[in-house]
Parts: sequence; C-alpha cells; structure tokens
Amino acid sequence: MLTADAENLSSLLPALLPRLWTFSLRLCGSQHEAEDLLQRACVRALERGDQLQAGTSPLSWMFSIVHSIWANEVRARKVRTHLSIEWDDRFIETVADPDARNPEAILLSREVIAAVDRLPEAQRIVMLMVAVEGLSYAETAAALDMPIGTIMSRLSRARQTIGARFGNGNASMTRSPGTEQCADNQN
Repeated sequence: MLTADAENLSSLLPALLPRLWTFSLRLCGSQHEAEDLLQRACVRALERGDQLQAGTSPLSWMFSIVHSIWANEVRARKVRTHLSIEWDDRFIETVADPDARNPEAILLSREVIAAVDRLPEAQRIVMLMVAVEGLSYAETAAALDMPIGTIMSRLSRARQTIGARFGNGNASMTRSPGTEQCADNQN
C-alpha cells in the first residue's frame, strides 16, 4: 500500500478515485449522492492534507474521510426527516462487473448485493471495506477508528448472516490476498 504526505496527496488522489467512487456509490446507493459525497471527501482531504501522517495509507485515510462524511450525513438526515436510506436496484446497473457475463452470475451478484444491503449498518460497512475493497483488518480499524477485534467480530457476524442466507452455515467468503485470516467465532 502506498504511503503519502500532504505534499504528494494531490498527485496520488486521481489513482484512488475509482475505488473511492465505488465505495461512495455502495454507501449512498445513488449516483448523484455518491458524486457529492466523493467531491466533499476530496475537498476535505486536500484542505486537511497536513493531517495525513507519514506512513499512513492514503487510501485508508480517504476511506475514513468518505465514511465519516457519509455517517454524518446519515445522522443529519435521520434527525431532519426520520427516514432510512433505501437500496435502489438501479445501483446494480451502474457498477460494471466483468465477471458476471451470464444470467446466473448476474442473479447471484444481485442476491449477494441484496444480502449485504440487509446487514446491519455496522456490519455492512466493515464487509464493504474488507471483503469488497480489500482493506486489511488493521486498515479498516484505522479508517473507522475502532479496535481490530470489533472489526473481526462484525465481519464474522456479517459472513455468518450472509452464509446462512445462502445455505452455508460456515460462511467462509473469499478474501483478497494479503488480508488477515479470522476464525468464524464471535468476539
């Protein structure tokens, strides 16, 4: 993972945008809201580049900014409107999946996305960051400012829930290379 400091953040940011866009879109469920979220996150990062510590992964730091802005917006929206964020099935059409070429794979992808969407918010965020974005447990813990044990516990419960939905009690989901292994027990 790349490390950065405030001086070269602006040159690294364009390379991070595709993953940040995907994460923003998954959080918001709406292309318009994701665009706004990502723009605010980039502006905040560039304004506060001096807060990026040497040796810190810029991607992890940006994920934490995106998540923080999104969480603040969700809280504010709930206070203003008392509504929850609903999944928009049109989201599936906005994210290209080069592996889903046949109807069965497309259907399975939709079912997995729906299962992840039904997870409690805390588990869904951790699942997106670790299983989808490929962040390590440590990077996710740093981005969300919580203990690594909490990350492991939430991920384990999310995997068990999704595994139960698909008839697999053990719920071992495919992991990205280079990420830590975790036993499927509750911490």
